[in-house]
Amino acid sequence: MRHVIFRVEKERYGLPLSAVREVVVPPERYTRVPRAPAAITGVMNLRGRVVTVVELRQLLHLPEGPTPLCRVVLLDRGRRDLGLLVTDVDGIEAVERVSAAPGKVMPAVRGVARLGGLGVTVLDPEGLDAAVVALFTPSK
Repeated sequence: MRHVIFRVEKERYGLPLSAVREVVVPPERYTRVPRAPAAITGVMNLRGRVVTVVELRQLLHLPEGPTPLCRVVLLDRGRRDLGLLVTDVDGIEAVERVSAAPGKVMPAVRGVARLGGLGVTVLDPEGLDAAVVALFTPSK
């Protein structure tokens, strides 16, 4: 199955190509959403559609880094537009085998794969969507 491979800092991630609508350069400014969780960068207007942009680094609880986030990976989520702010996009690669991820299970992570001798964390589009929805759900 073909995957879009991208980076957050030096870590590589992949999403099934069928789950990605397009990759765009982010706008200079986002419209902030009042009282939104920290992972929500804001919203942007993309050809008349309002896209919620989430910083993938914060959504996955990764440490903050100095590298700028320079691309938005737009997920194909039907009527809801969701963009993931990432460092860069490496391209499209065939991912043959995805193994279970070691450690604590996260719904947003499907597993890990090897590409060109390097590891890639394969993300689950539905899990990412659920993680974003959970940001807006009050904790009990």
